[in-house]
Amino acid sequence: MAASLSSSVSSLRSSLQLLDSSINTLDAGVSDFPRLCKVLQTTRHFELLPEPTLREAQQSLLDEITPSIAHLLSLASNHVEKLARREQALKAKCELQEGRLSSHESRYSSSRSQTSSSRQDSASAARAAEMRKLVQKKERLKYALERLELQTKQRERQLRKSMAPQ
Repeated sequence: MAASLSSSVSSLRSSLQLLDSSINTLDAGVSDFPRLCKVLQTTRHFELLPEPTLREAQQSLLDEITPSIAHLLSLASNHVEKLARREQALKAKCELQEGRLSSHESRYSSSRSQTSSSRQDSASAARAAEMRKLVQKKERLKYALERLELQTKQRERQLRKSMAPQ
């Protein structure tokens, strides 16, 4: 009976070793299971939207930012117009100063010599100064006309852009 009992004990020990080996094998196979779950999990990086939904989102965004853009454009336009008016005022002031300077020079030259030739020279100088003023005025008006044409073209482009289908 001792022999059969010892064979049973040895059989039980070998079963325990086999069971321990199986547990170690299962533990090694299952220990990486959380990482495998994360790796095998599918993640949607991009979500497809129907085209009407996308157009609605674009239109709402456009409706939201259009007033701000229009306001900023009007501020910029007002500032540009203000600078243009200031430039025109400075040009006019410069012309006025040049006129005063030339008139002062002509008075100075006429007081130095009272001859008839100097009077003719001062008259021709006055005509020349007047012609310069007229030419400068013509240039200012030409510049103002070009600026207005550019503004008109820019506003037409903005209008076409705002009316274009998105």
